[in-house]
Amino acid sequence: MTLPLTAAIIAFNEEDKIEDCLLSVAWAEEKLVVDSHSADATRDIARGLGARVIERDWPGHVSQKNFALENASNEWVLSIDADERISEKLYGEIISVMENSSADGYRMPRKVFYINRWINHCGWYPAPKIRLVRKNRARWGGVDPHDTLLVDGKVKNLKGDIYHLSFDTIHDHFKTVNHFTRVGAEEAFKRGKRANAADITFRPMFTFFKMYCLKLGFLDGMAGLIACALSAFNTFSKYDRLYDLAAAE
Repeated sequence: MTLPLTAAIIAFNEEDKIEDCLLSVAWAEEKLVVDSHSADATRDIARGLGARVIERDWPGHVSQKNFALENASNEWVLSIDADERISEKLYGEIISVMENSSADGYRMPRKVFYINRWINHCGWYPAPKIRLVRKNRARWGGVDPHDTLLVDGKVKNLKGDIYHLSFDTIHDHFKTVNHFTRVGAEEAFKRGKRANAADITFRPMFTFFKMYCLKLGFLDGMAGLIACALSAFNTFSKYDRLYDLAAAE
């Protein structure tokens, strides 16, 4: 069944993941890929699967996702990332939404596959995200690199999962931490935020305690321990970078 919506995806060097992503939304009337000049086969793969591809310089996560939203051809837009997939249960719910909608946006749980297992705790699940919206009632907000889809209207919850195939290795996670903390610290610095020694020392400790103990990350085994530890390192790295930016003023 073809559904009258646009699946909007932003991409950069995603040749290993873009095919499975597009196949998981093969039922979307339009597949739109906004690509920021990938050096691999991302665009060719996307076009080969029937996607409309637009090349655009990278302006940041929020701006690029708003561009994709604005350029969608359909009233309804499903925003997903190249490393995400739509589950069969969620697909069935989206069919129902298209047949009889009673809201302007829909929120759905996201389930993370991390280092060869699904993560059910750590605060990573259900981690609901608004992803299905009426184009003229929504926009992306937040602060790079952490974007959030905002809806001017009623939002309802769906039960089916978005699958997030996040990191295949610890090295992949480290690379993302390095990129995201640099962008996050720079954006926070621009907004006047500063860090001190207490932030660098205690915030990472609390992040680990919250995720591993309060959010039951220990129930996810070794993968949970690694996820919580690297999330704590993410917090340390962000505030350390912010501290260094202030010191260089």
